[in-house]
Amino acid sequence: MLSLDEFKTSLTLPSPLIPFKPNWDGADKVLLYVKHDDAIHPVMSGNKWRKLSHVFTSSLPKAVVSFGGGFSNHLHALGFACYQLGIPFTAIIRGDYSAAPSPMIKDLMQWNSCIEYVNRVTYKKRGDSAYLNELKLRFPDAVIIPEGGSQALALRGMEDMVDEIEIDFDFIVTPVASGATLAGIVSALNKRNGKVGTDFRSIQTAIGIGVLKGEGYLEGLVEQFLPAFQYQTSWHIEHSYHFGGYAKAPSELQTFCNDFNNAFEFDIEPVYSGKAFWAVKDMLAKGVFEDGSRIVVLHTGGLQGAR
Repeated sequence: MLSLDEFKTSLTLPSPLIPFKPNWDGADKVLLYVKHDDAIHPVMSGNKWRKLSHVFTSSLPKAVVSFGGGFSNHLHALGFACYQLGIPFTAIIRGDYSAAPSPMIKDLMQWNSCIEYVNRVTYKKRGDSAYLNELKLRFPDAVIIPEGGSQALALRGMEDMVDEIEIDFDFIVTPVASGATLAGIVSALNKRNGKVGTDFRSIQTAIGIGVLKGEGYLEGLVEQFLPAFQYQTSWHIEHSYHFGGYAKAPSELQTFCNDFNNAFEFDIEPVYSGKAFWAVKDMLAKGVFEDGSRIVVLHTGGLQGAR
């Protein structure tokens, strides 16, 4: 078991911001950067750690309960953090994997997590107040974290990520699934764009790449975390790059990810980062960005899910 200070010394923060120069149509007309949150930690990388970072503060929770699927990056990061810090962790998992545990679940087992498999009907109750009250009675000392880590504290972790970016940029691009990552980015840009006498040359725009079918639904997930007035921040979600739905990875996307991983010094996967980088490549080819635009692509990690 590690102390909180020992635990935090294992993290690479701020995460690297690296120029990215692919041989893609239109890439020579803009300045591309990758914010490598995938490099924060080999296990707890990316937005999954960012969304949990303000849960693990000086007053550590006595226990933690959370939800996810059988390949959940969120449960994987959370289970490891709890194991390292000696915090009892219960993972409520959609579907019964007891006969054939996924690699993620096998990791949770090694980290002494308590695993509860529930059917889809029960899992759909994960946001219902009555069900959450039942869990609070069962786990009176536990902090209950929503699926994907999407909660108000998650925004503060994503704001930390944006605050680490010291260069001027016009656009920041991120994959979107549960909404909190994009909401946190928009929240940070609200503060940055709203400052009088800002050091940055223009209003900065956040672009989400929807990784599942959900036009309107995904926007609602983001908006639930944001105030009614968005100040000066422009944001939107592109819905043309989900490849058929969440975790859908047709051969062309698989080939793109494989070719990418062979060509560059970092890896992507088809569920989140692969769709985001595909989208950037496509938007560059279509001339979506003005010449000279400075674009930051957030690598949200999650490579373990590709297992």
